Amino acid sequence: MQLRYAFRLYPDARQRTALAKAFGCARVVFNDAVRAREDARTAGQPFPTAGQLSRKLITEAKQTTERSWLGEVSAVVLQQSLRDAEKAYRNFFASLKGMRKGPKVGAPRFKSRKDTRQSIRFTANARWNITDSGRLNLPKIGAVKVKWSRTLPATPTSVTVIKDAAGRYFASFVIDTDPAADATRMPETDRTIGIDLGLTHFAVLSDGTKIDSPRFLRRAEKKLKKAQRELSRKQKESKNRAKARLKVARAHAKVANARREFHHQLSTKLISENQGIAVEDLSVAGLARTKLAKSVQDAGWSSFISMLEYKAERYGRTLVKIGRFTPTSQTCSTCGVKDGPKPLNVRKWTCSACGTVHDRDTNAAINVKTAAGLAVSACGAPVRPGAIPAQREETGSHGLPTGNCAA
Repeated sequence: MQLRYAFRLYPDARQRTALAKAFGCARVVFNDAVRAREDARTAGQPFPTAGQLSRKLITEAKQTTERSWLGEVSAVVLQQSLRDAEKAYRNFFASLKGMRKGPKVGAPRFKSRKDTRQSIRFTANARWNITDSGRLNLPKIGAVKVKWSRTLPATPTSVTVIKDAAGRYFASFVIDTDPAADATRMPETDRTIGIDLGLTHFAVLSDGTKIDSPRFLRRAEKKLKKAQRELSRKQKESKNRAKARLKVARAHAKVANARREFHHQLSTKLISENQGIAVEDLSVAGLARTKLAKSVQDAGWSSFISMLEYKAERYGRTLVKIGRFTPTSQTCSTCGVKDGPKPLNVRKWTCSACGTVHDRDTNAAINVKTAAGLAVSACGAPVRPGAIPAQREETGSHGLPTGNCAA
C-alpha cells in the first residue's frame, strides 16, 4: 500500500518567491484547462484530449507574450496540474453516473490566487532529490531546508509541496510499503476488542477501559473566539487583516495538529495490542447536523476510524465495522435480551431479564465486539477493506493539512 510521510519545510525568502511562482503557474494551467473544456462543452464540441491541452496550454503558451512566464517553473509541475484537472473531470463524471462512492462531486471550478491552500507536485522524472546534507532539492526552486522527524523507509515515488492556510510549508512524500515487512513490525497477539465511540469519553473498550475525550476545540475555544473577533474588526484587503487571518489559521492548525496526534497515538496503540478490532459504522455527517455538531466535529471520529482502517490493512490486523442501526445500547451483553431504548442521560441500567447492572458504554462496546463475531471466534480473519489511498504514516506528521494532493 501507499503511505504519505509529511515533513515541515523552511524555505528562505528567494525559495518562497520561487514557490509562489510555481503555485501561480500551476493554478493558471489548471484554470486554462477548465476553461478550454467548458468552452468546448458550450460550443457542443468534444472535449480536447490531454495531449492537445498539453501542447496548447503549456508548449505553445510558453512561446506567447502573455504566458511566457510559464517557462520559469518546472514543466513537470505544469503537467501534473493538467492531470489534476483531468482527474477532477473523471471524478465528476463518475459521480454523475453513480460509479463513485461517497457524496456527489461537483464540476471542477476555477482556482483563485486567494485560496488559503496551494500545492504543486513533482514526480520522479522532475529529477528532484534529497541532498547529502538533508535538504530537498527541487528544480528551479533550490535546496530547501527540511525538518526530518523520521527516516524514509523507501525511495519516494513523488513529492507534493504544500502551503497551508497558516502559511506553513510541507513536503509530502508518497512511499510504497512492503506488506510482509510491515506485518513483522507488530507483536503477535490473539486479543480482540470492541470500541464504543462517544462524547463523554472518546472511546470505551469492551474490556472496561475508558479513554477520556481531550476536547481540543472546546479547550481552545476562548482563544479562537478572540482571534476571530480581532479578524472581524480589521479593514478588508488591509495588511492588518491578512495578519489577523494568519493568526486565526494558526490557532485552528494547532487544534487540528493536537487532535491528529491523539488519533495517531491511540489508533497505533489499539492496532499494536489487538489482532481484531470492532467499531460501529457511525453516520458522522448525520450527527454533525444535530445540536451535538460541535462536539461531534471536535471528536473527529471519521479521521480516527480511517486511521484504524489503513493501519489494520498495513499491519495484517482485522477491522470489522458493524451496522449503525445495531441496538448496542439497548441489548444486555450478558443474556442478549433487548431492553428497549434509553435516553442519553441514563449511563447505568439494570437488565429486566437477568438483573445484571450495566455501564451503558461498556455494555455497548461488548455488544459491538459480539456483533462483529470477535467475541466467540478466532481473530485471524483476512483483512477485508478495499483499496485505500495514500495516508499519513504515523504520529509526528507535523500537521499536514487535509485536502486533495493525491500522487
